[in-house]
Amino acid sequence: MRVGIVIAFAFAFALAGCAGDQAVTGTTMVRPGAPPEPMAGRWVLASGPSQCAMNFAGAAEAPEGTIAPEGGCPGNFFTSRKWTFQESTLLIRDHTGAQLAEVALAGPGRFEGKAANGAPITLAR
Repeated sequence: MRVGIVIAFAFAFALAGCAGDQAVTGTTMVRPGAPPEPMAGRWVLASGPSQCAMNFAGAAEAPEGTIAPEGGCPGNFFTSRKWTFQESTLLIRDHTGAQLAEVALAGPGRFEGKAANGAPITLAR
């Protein structure tokens, strides 16, 4: 009987160690630094009346990835090449690493924030 209890505790501790780098948000398990929304796929960036499609790539739950704008982007967003999720903010950077925008989750499939020049922008599915 004691051997069974020891094995059960060892198994429980082993499982607890596997989840040590995860946090619970609502009912979803998310790794720290992971975006709250899957980023891979096609998004539409809008600033005022102008908008363009942007293709985001990256591994599932990865805190960073690449961007391939489709063209016709407002301002200098045609230079977007990288996205990074830090704390609760999504950063969009150009080919030189300069920050183009900072946005935060505003609802399912939607981010809102500002471009580096202060213009309001949205990023939505």
